[in-house]
Amino acid sequence: MLDIKYKSISTPFIHPFTTAHGKKTHQPALLTWIGYRGKSGIGEAPAIHYYNVTVESMIEELLKKVPILSRYAFTEPDRFWHFCHHLFPSNSFLVCALDMAYWNLYANTHHKKIFELWNLDWTKPKPLTDYTIGLDTAEIMLRKMNDKPWPIYKVKLASRQDLNKLKTLRENTNAKIRVDANASWSIDDALYLLPELEKLQIELIEQPLAKENWDGMMHLKNKTQIPFIADEACVSEEDVCKCHHYFDGINIKLTKCGGLTPALRMIQEARQLGMKVMVGCMNETEIGSEAIVHFLPLLDYVDVDGPLLLDLPSLQNIRYENGVVDWK
Repeated sequence: MLDIKYKSISTPFIHPFTTAHGKKTHQPALLTWIGYRGKSGIGEAPAIHYYNVTVESMIEELLKKVPILSRYAFTEPDRFWHFCHHLFPSNSFLVCALDMAYWNLYANTHHKKIFELWNLDWTKPKPLTDYTIGLDTAEIMLRKMNDKPWPIYKVKLASRQDLNKLKTLRENTNAKIRVDANASWSIDDALYLLPELEKLQIELIEQPLAKENWDGMMHLKNKTQIPFIADEACVSEEDVCKCHHYFDGINIKLTKCGGLTPALRMIQEARQLGMKVMVGCMNETEIGSEAIVHFLPLLDYVDVDGPLLLDLPSLQNIRYENGVVDWK
């Protein structure tokens, strides 16, 4: 028998966090806890309003199936994921929280870290995490950047009207800069911005256009050498192949795809298609961020700065140092 528990949390941001999807001062999330024979694991799923996901809705659905989940016979994590996927076929966020907790439990049962269960070489070079600068006035964005010297910044850019803000940042740093549009640009915005972004030596662009604008993405790919990374257009496993001819890489979000188990399959498929791979965060606390860290040896890029953006106590298991993320 599995012991299933849950908790609702809401963590304040250090600074209000603004993207093309809106402004947030707190990040609500669901924590799940799974216990078995003296061992336990914990998982996290942040609630994201533009995916119509709330903590309350996840809890309501979870409570309906706790008796069924409790009777699950302890076995490999991929089997547990399939079990949860069939129990909650329309709730990848909840499945993620359960899958993450189960992987944690399974690793603790075997006295290993998750990446060791995957036979990954932790000594190989791993990507540095970026630090995200949310939308604000140019002055506040610059202050945020100066307050956090970092080798890579991800800058939110909602339209061509935000270009001068980006220029201000570039004038004050030689760090790598990535741009995240969150699917907010029009095709005219994109065509105007691309040559300007090339001048600013932007490393990559995440999801410039609406997720369904495939023709627009094909047009843009022929207009710049800056890599395009799919985010909103790459939610689940079925989307990897769709993105192949329109993007240079994909940004996998554990909550959107349903956890660590499908994320591993998405990475494998992307590699087979010759695509770059990023795993990104959705402002998770250390719990969800630690799950992302296990993927580092498999990635080209990573965005795991949630614990840097949230007002959290000192971290227990992972540490950040000038872009490097490692275990304590």
